[in-house]
Amino acid sequence: MRRRTRLAIAGTAALAWGEWLNWRWSRALVGGSGGASEVVVVLGYRNPQPTANFINRWRVRAGVRSVAADNAGGTRVIFSGGETNSSAAEAQLMANYAKSVLEFDGTVLLEDQSATTWENITNVIPLLEDVDRIKIASQPAHALKARAYLRRQRPDLAEKLVRADDYRPGEWMVAKPLLALYGLWTLRGLKADERKISL
Repeated sequence: MRRRTRLAIAGTAALAWGEWLNWRWSRALVGGSGGASEVVVVLGYRNPQPTANFINRWRVRAGVRSVAADNAGGTRVIFSGGETNSSAAEAQLMANYAKSVLEFDGTVLLEDQSATTWENITNVIPLLEDVDRIKIASQPAHALKARAYLRRQRPDLAEKLVRADDYRPGEWMVAKPLLALYGLWTLRGLKADERKISL
């Protein structure tokens, strides 16, 4: 087999592997909870500049598209993330992007004290108590980690977790093998039952 053919096969296999892992992660620790009210939690990423960075802009788009079309007016979107090196918290920068660029006019809440994923979950819990469905939007591995943390902190609320629209086939396709490798590293502390896929 020629070297070019082997490289093409290896590249295709890496893309498929990255796609598959991200697909699996997006479906772990979620159910089919019903009900009228929902909240979408959008997790921030290190943002030292005065506007939302590339990753946070993508997370905001994923969060906004996760709002159920039939319940757009009743869905609250929580942007979660504290201050980094900029003058504003990640939560505020993401909210600004959602409103000014994406023209999102739904209900927005800010959680602007968190510095870690564990703190994101701890600090948004009071805002989740009265809803029927909870969606967490981020890259699939990061969202899974956050869902596992909610399950550890509040198993009763974790039963309300449903899928966010943060995985789409082909989106970030070239980067997905790297995201999968990084995801495997960040998820190494999760237990087997915290990776259980829900179809």
